[in-house]
Amino acid sequence: MDSSSGTLPEFDYLFKLLLIGDSGVGKSSLLLSFTYDTFEDLSPTIGVDFKVKHVTVGEKKLKLAIWDTAGQERFRTLTSSYYRGAQGVIMVYDVTRRETFTNLSDIWAKEFNLYSTNQDCIKMLVGNIVDKDSERVVSKKEGIDFGREYGCLFIECSAKTRVNVEQCFDELVLKILETPSLLAEGSAVVKRNIFKQKPPESNASTSSCC
Repeated sequence: MDSSSGTLPEFDYLFKLLLIGDSGVGKSSLLLSFTYDTFEDLSPTIGVDFKVKHVTVGEKKLKLAIWDTAGQERFRTLTSSYYRGAQGVIMVYDVTRRETFTNLSDIWAKEFNLYSTNQDCIKMLVGNIVDKDSERVVSKKEGIDFGREYGCLFIECSAKTRVNVEQCFDELVLKILETPSLLAEGSAVVKRNIFKQKPPESNASTSSCC
């Protein structure tokens, strides 16, 4: 997949992607790694952050609107509305912190089922921070099993070393492109402009780690 972060004048499809998961699992670092090819240790997101990435798959030009949500409970009522219209949701946990994995089923999968408006929305499960493999407490098999149970794609990656970061988004986007209902929605989504839904001005340019 060829990509660039610059503004391109045209695109064939506009896809809305959402990052969810506990605070501190590296959601914002993953997004930064993917959109700008850099890594930063970031402070927690306040509310919602937003970035755009242009990619080309085959002959199709795609515009990805990627929403990075805060993991803290106090922001849940705010972030719940951002599930609306998403074609892809990335559920992130930290392989070195078991509670972040447990909360996927206890909190995040339930929230997805409650707020997602698209029954064909593609889910990607991401085990992050594999660069600290010596501190790992969640096995890869557990991630695979969770993915099978909840119907998610699954990958392990590291925002810090960029291992599998590109592949994570590539696989998600390719799956969306293979799903007729999401493809149709992506081409028509320009008409209703998902960019009307913007984060609060004070947070619009905030970058963070979770």
